[in-house]
Amino acid sequence: MAEFDLDLQAVEDKLEGGEERDSRIVLDILDGSTPDAEWIELLEDDAVLVLSVDGNVNELAAGFARDVRDMGGELVHFRGFLIVAPPGVSVDTDRLD
Repeated sequence: MAEFDLDLQAVEDKLEGGEERDSRIVLDILDGSTPDAEWIELLEDDAVLVLSVDGNVNELAAGFARDVRDMGGELVHFRGFLIVAPPGVSVDTDRLD
């Protein structure tokens, strides 16, 4: 039997998505008191936001929603909450139909 010289660490380093994510879920209130840049910064750090909406969701999210979509993130309004996911995290709404 032939011997193989496998460098598993090198292979793992080259695999897409092989790096570990330091994800977290941030619970907060979307009421206009938090700067839009702070929401974007949390998403850039791979946080998922679950925001209780206190007011008009369209007005309150207007300052960051386009940036979230442009960066590949997702926004879903569900039962008084706005769920905002960073790029690479999908929000599955299939069971809601």
